[in-house]
Amino acid sequence: MRDKIWYSFPVQLLLLHLRKNLALISIWALLLGIILEKFGVVLGIPFLFLDPEYLHQVSWISFMMMGIGFAVLTMAFHMTTYIMDGSQFKFLAVLPKPFIHFSLNNFIVPLIFYLIYCIRFINFQLGNDLSSEWIVLQYFLGFSAGSILSYSLIFGYFSITNKDFFILFAGSVDKRLRKVRLTRANVISQYKELKTKNDKVLYFVNMKFRFEKVRPDIARFEGTKLLRVFDQNHLNLFLIQVFLILFVLFLGFFKEKPVLQLPAAMSATLLLAILVMLVGAVSFWLRKWATVTVIGMIFLMNYFSNFSFLNRPHEAFGIDYNSKPELYNLERLNQLLHPDTVAKDRNKTLEILNNWKSKFPLEEKPKMVMVAASGGGQRAALWTLHVLQSIYGIADGEVIKHTELFTGASGGVLGEAFFREIYLRSQTDSNFDPLDPKYLDQMSADNLNPIIFTLLVNDLLIRNQYFEYRGYRHLKDRGFAFENQLNLNTEGIMDKPIEAYKEPETLAKIPMLPVTSLITNDGRKLVISPNSMSYLGTSALGKSGADEKKQSIDFLRFFHDHDPGNLRFLSALRMSATFPFITPNIQLPSVPEMETMDTGLSDNFGIQDALRFTYVFQKWISENTSGVILITIRDSEKVVEIPPTTPPKIFEKIFTPLKNIYSNWDNVQTIQNEVLFNYMDESMPFDIDKIEFEYAPEKVQAGELTGSQETMQRASLNWRLTAREKKSILASIYTQKNQQSLLKLKEIFAHQDAIQLNDSIQ
Repeated sequence: MRDKIWYSFPVQLLLLHLRKNLALISIWALLLGIILEKFGVVLGIPFLFLDPEYLHQVSWISFMMMGIGFAVLTMAFHMTTYIMDGSQFKFLAVLPKPFIHFSLNNFIVPLIFYLIYCIRFINFQLGNDLSSEWIVLQYFLGFSAGSILSYSLIFGYFSITNKDFFILFAGSVDKRLRKVRLTRANVISQYKELKTKNDKVLYFVNMKFRFEKVRPDIARFEGTKLLRVFDQNHLNLFLIQVFLILFVLFLGFFKEKPVLQLPAAMSATLLLAILVMLVGAVSFWLRKWATVTVIGMIFLMNYFSNFSFLNRPHEAFGIDYNSKPELYNLERLNQLLHPDTVAKDRNKTLEILNNWKSKFPLEEKPKMVMVAASGGGQRAALWTLHVLQSIYGIADGEVIKHTELFTGASGGVLGEAFFREIYLRSQTDSNFDPLDPKYLDQMSADNLNPIIFTLLVNDLLIRNQYFEYRGYRHLKDRGFAFENQLNLNTEGIMDKPIEAYKEPETLAKIPMLPVTSLITNDGRKLVISPNSMSYLGTSALGKSGADEKKQSIDFLRFFHDHDPGNLRFLSALRMSATFPFITPNIQLPSVPEMETMDTGLSDNFGIQDALRFTYVFQKWISENTSGVILITIRDSEKVVEIPPTTPPKIFEKIFTPLKNIYSNWDNVQTIQNEVLFNYMDESMPFDIDKIEFEYAPEKVQAGELTGSQETMQRASLNWRLTAREKKSILASIYTQKNQQSLLKLKEIFAHQDAIQLNDSIQ
């Protein structure tokens, strides 16, 4: 019995994989780590697999597509390992349907993964507050149907095309294979290798799922003919691999079609499947030279990657890339921040401030409100929008009416921009109600599937599809996919150039919103605003010394000859919210080429920009307002308990320093902002009140507001939110701290209303 198990084909295949194919096994290990929430939890990667979304819904169809994706990956694993190792087991050649028998016996690794995945996604969905637990059964049946359908089609193909020894040497196929010189060379090479192999298999699982003994007379069959059977099988496997890869590439031509935008996790499994297939294809054609060839190809790709035809920039849409690039050097920066230029921009903003003041004729000195929202992907966007809606509900929108400036980073700016557009339209169109909850659904709609799908079918290859925006032609990439999906989710209301906001901002109909992005070349900020704000980049009066390092660059002034006002506002938002590897860094037309990324790396909370603005216009604020209210919207808690530490293990000693840098970056910026705020609060000739809102789902009282006894879990840093994550974000407004902040605003503006009423009576 021991020999029957130990020398069975499934066990021997598993041992062979552990000895030889650890790279392929590591793919399954990585997926297991993801679905067990041991890897990528902060980024929400496990939820892409446990709660897949298709056409903005988690449904049996989305799980069916996951079943298809895992089936394709599993078949890629079977095909590649069969190509690499099948010929070591000569008895397969005399079995009917050799590849199918191999796959049936190669079940251990995929089966373990399938069982764990099904258990994990069922448990996850049972805790997802679905209307009925029967829905989970639908999900499971959908997943099973997708898997079974895929296996049936692929195994059906192989059952027809793959020949065993006795069929193959009837003559016709053998003659065809003899004509393929490379195939014959492979057979001879494999035959020589086979003489040195000592893998022992006594039993295998047959197509009736029973153990069957390996026939003892394999030695009487001619070795080269046995291997020719495998070669014929390998050729068919290679053909189907090529077909699947070409099919995925074909989908790239229709990547804007929502019905073809696969769930992000399915796109990931297809990408892994293609990589596994490529391993099999290279192994089939190149044999012993495979490793050397692959290494050589990597070096060649690296060498040619900076050639213009392979390294085309990821562009900001709407600006002119054909004009002569701007010089990007210190002399140019000094010219742009000349004292006269700074004074001109300050005077323009003073005009805007006076227009803002004119909205309150009955208030001698109204409160000026500024809102700073932190980054944090879609969770920050939804949280910011939810807080702004809650604030708008105070005193018939008076808080927003008193707001003159929005600042922030990444998702926070996205939420501010969306609310600002709704607020602008509500002033002339009654169909737009800033309090309408439908906008929360729009802001939280999936924006990740098209990005990952575009990465799979377009960006990993040579990008060759173009589109036109307001007279300029640009290459499509996953940045375009992000903007396009955001535009669809928000019903197109923000699809306009930045110059469209010049008049509303100037007339103070809406708050100013400088969209900032970090310039990776030198760490400065790029400030994108329809009204130039050069004063944010140098000393308050433009009297900087020669040794001062300029802090920011005004986009309109720097790219004056590239039609900067035509920049698509959605592109500006993307420049502020560029997440590494998900949305590409944007390159701008300058020499050297300017590259931008998420501004959260330098100022994730927007507080520095708000306080800088306050400092520059302190004289006007002191003379015309009764003080500043700085509302901060954080996607994290500001003050948390110091975590305990334990003696680190060896691996922890290696990775802990990097982990500490990442985890404490939020704390470092928070402390810097506290120092800056305290200095401003103590030195300004007017009061600065800070009112804070924090996304802290752990502080929501379980059962009181959510209808559930479970503790709310923090949403991941992603461009896609699960139903559970959306719930935790919306419920966070009810924490004690956030409710106190709302109450404080109500008290302040109730007092403002009383002053206004008193002035009116007098």
